[in-house]
Amino acid sequence: MVQTPSGGAGDGAAAAGTGLMSIGTVLSVLREEFPEVTISKIRFLESEGLIEPQRTPSGYRKFSAGDVERLGHVLRMQRDHYLPLKVIREHLDAMERGEAVQLPVLGRPGDGDTVQEPAAEGPTAARIGRGRLLAAAGIEERTLAEWESYGLLAPVEDGLYDAESVTVAGLITELGRFGIEPRHLRAMKAAADREAGLVDQVVAPLKRHRNPQTRAHAQARTKELAGLTVKLHAALVQAALGIRLP
Repeated sequence: MVQTPSGGAGDGAAAAGTGLMSIGTVLSVLREEFPEVTISKIRFLESEGLIEPQRTPSGYRKFSAGDVERLGHVLRMQRDHYLPLKVIREHLDAMERGEAVQLPVLGRPGDGDTVQEPAAEGPTAARIGRGRLLAAAGIEERTLAEWESYGLLAPVEDGLYDAESVTVAGLITELGRFGIEPRHLRAMKAAADREAGLVDQVVAPLKRHRNPQTRAHAQARTKELAGLTVKLHAALVQAALGIRLP
């Protein structure tokens, strides 16, 4: 369960006496469990109808504890079960109606199915077929092919994609609404690859260790370093632009 902090004053924190939170506060809460989540991701999920935060007269989003809990469910179902947003929305709506529902069972993949592939000495890693990726992201085959030509997305094996592909696709789509084309994003991909290489270099000795517990610890250390890297990257971009996000 996502824990929510106590309220504060001003647009940048929870509204005093209401328990409502700004998008920045929500981001801080969610990043305890989902270090890769961004404000853009939250806004994207809102645009897809997964949440409906309140708005102040000046237009700032204000999130209730229920909104944050719902966001946690959405992010968890994407991360752990790799479900398309339509299925997640139907699942949450059924929960709100008080219905006893179960998450879909993931089967062996046809082109549009999801499968759980065992990862070496770690938890199962979600894999998704090309057809399911197209449907979940709401894009056409030619669009995906273009993104792949710029290295923004790529199957990991046997035509299957990893669990971050829908998130990446959603963010590319959102940036496209501002006129930012896939070719403009190659520099971001190159920077991300360099940052990932740095993290991998740091944890490599743990991965090679003879002790299985030490090798297992490498995954937790990788996740921790990835979260710090994402936060630093966001802070550097904001500093370069001279802005502070609400």
